[in-house]
Amino acid sequence: MADAANEPVSLTVALNEVEAQMIRGLLASNGIDSMERPSSSGAGVAPGLVPGGATEIFVHRSQLEDAQALLQADDA
Repeated sequence: MADAANEPVSLTVALNEVEAQMIRGLLASNGIDSMERPSSSGAGVAPGLVPGGATEIFVHRSQLEDAQALLQADDA
């Protein structure tokens, strides 16, 4: 059985690949592992987008609160 703390959970949806890489870089520089996949969800995102569009970012469940706090602090 997989460890629930390492289960990937959705953190946010970036509007494009550039924004996704910026977020992932911020997370990595603070010791938070992340993954990504193309997404068709999020504010202003239409279904069936081409590659390079919206990107969903995931972190391990055990790091979700730290990642959320980091993104909120970066937005301030």
